[in-house]
Amino acid sequence: MQHGHMDQVGYDTYCKLLNEVLQEMKGIKTEEEIDIQIELDISSFIPDEFIKDSSQKIEIYQDIALCRNENDILNITDEIIDRYGKIPKEVENLIEIARIKNLCRKTNIIKLAQKQNNIIFYFNSNIEQISLAEKINKLLQKYGTQIKFSPAKESYITYKVKNKNKLINEIKEFLESII
Repeated sequence: MQHGHMDQVGYDTYCKLLNEVLQEMKGIKTEEEIDIQIELDISSFIPDEFIKDSSQKIEIYQDIALCRNENDILNITDEIIDRYGKIPKEVENLIEIARIKNLCRKTNIIKLAQKQNNIIFYFNSNIEQISLAEKINKLLQKYGTQIKFSPAKESYITYKVKNKNKLINEIKEFLESII
């Protein structure tokens, strides 16, 4: 067995290669990221009168979709205000949905859907049972009969909305309580 392969490559090159491999693995990981589905009865889009140019519009949609943390969201919000002025409600909703998606990623929720006065939160089926149990426990302590847990392959929780006008805030609060 040949020994000293590392000397042949040279330590710096080795580090560089290792780093490239790690970046590549990270790349693969990010591509496998689950697309979180959000089905809410709220208008979330960029109105034509706010951004007329369709390619600029697509760019902003993409920028919002790529937000992965609060910092990203604040940056894009500032950029939109700088370029286009006061943000209309529909665009605000779009940004809030990006916030909700980030919370979903942190809490292992892959989908949420609104059914009249209820929001149904679906857990990723590969969530560990112990982690799921902890989350449900926290929610039951906080919400009691306002929620209903349904164990299934993709377990879900049905949450009864208190105030439809504060829908987004209620959803964010719900998700934050199980991070």
